[in-house]
Amino acid sequence: MQAALRALGDAAIAEHSAGFFKSGKGEYGEGDRFLGIRVPVIRKQVSRFRDASLRSVLALLRSQYHEERMLAVLLLVEKYRRGDAATKQRVFDSYLSHRSFVNNWDLVDSSAHLIVGPQLQDGDRNLLYELAGSKSLWDRRIAMMATFHYIRNQDFSDALQIAALLLDDEHDLIHKSVGWMLREIGKRDRAVEERFLERHYRGMPRTMLRYAIEKFPAARRKAYLHGKI
Repeated sequence: MQAALRALGDAAIAEHSAGFFKSGKGEYGEGDRFLGIRVPVIRKQVSRFRDASLRSVLALLRSQYHEERMLAVLLLVEKYRRGDAATKQRVFDSYLSHRSFVNNWDLVDSSAHLIVGPQLQDGDRNLLYELAGSKSLWDRRIAMMATFHYIRNQDFSDALQIAALLLDDEHDLIHKSVGWMLREIGKRDRAVEERFLERHYRGMPRTMLRYAIEKFPAARRKAYLHGKI
């Protein structure tokens, strides 16, 4: 898998990706390395390697290269999607134990709602709250993004509770994920989103609020932004 991916790399794309994913000193992706492969190209490799062993996929997930970790994450999603109950549990457990390598927003957003959310669907969801309280930025984003699975099924409770826990988070990437999930709730039930916003919007980080109200009518957006709700 590594040889196949590395043959697709492009130095110019790699340079752009290093900036886009904030890999510089002190940035959230500090030290990440890139081959220079666009996501659609990586996705085309999933069908090619879908039968790779879980062990080999996890080895790929431990790669220093972002695109190799992306392919590994997509392969885990595919294995989870296609697997029986025992396979799903193994993939879920492996994802959690290797989540320190799911260490940028695109990796989280490509997987949390397709592995973590579904696996906790009918059981104890306390793990989400543990992740939401983690010192790890990526754990907190996994917690928020996992709730997208429930939102898609008209189940908003965990998303709203975790959003409330993360209102005071210091990181912009959490502000964006919370705002995004609130917006997704609003697309399905505007009244539910607005009840949450009316309680919390005055203390929300600006980015979070802007994401949450992006689909509102212009006049309603303006009212929120000017504190006139």
